[in-house]
Amino acid sequence: MAVEIGSIQEGKVTGIMNFGAFVSLPGGKSGLVHISEIANTFVKDVHEHLQVGQTVKVKVLDINEQGKINLSIKRVLEEQKEPEKKPAPPPVVPAKPHMADFGEVAPPTADLSFEEKLKKFMQASDSKNADKRRNTERKQHARRK
Repeated sequence: MAVEIGSIQEGKVTGIMNFGAFVSLPGGKSGLVHISEIANTFVKDVHEHLQVGQTVKVKVLDINEQGKINLSIKRVLEEQKEPEKKPAPPPVVPAKPHMADFGEVAPPTADLSFEEKLKKFMQASDSKNADKRRNTERKQHARRK
């Protein structure tokens, strides 16, 4: 099997460094699995996840101009989990908040026109903003004394 970008290969760990692990691939090639591509969790020490001589499946991420091969174990694990995923449940549509939820009693709005509803909303909004401004000014004035 040729070493191509995106292919999944099986290889042996030949060396472990602080920054990752070297893996020998079929055909006499070898590549590096960077520490960030070893597991889905934070990897502090590569030795906790891999050992020299261990056989691992890796995905070929990149082959640069010098022929260096970048590999990933994490991406193979992600691809193996994808078919097992169940379809996401349909999104839950939250109920619209009613003005009564905010401590105010709202008149029935079914028979009001859009303009009337908008006018009532703007009045309530302006009132709340004025209250906030007054409270802020009161706090600032108290600090100045």
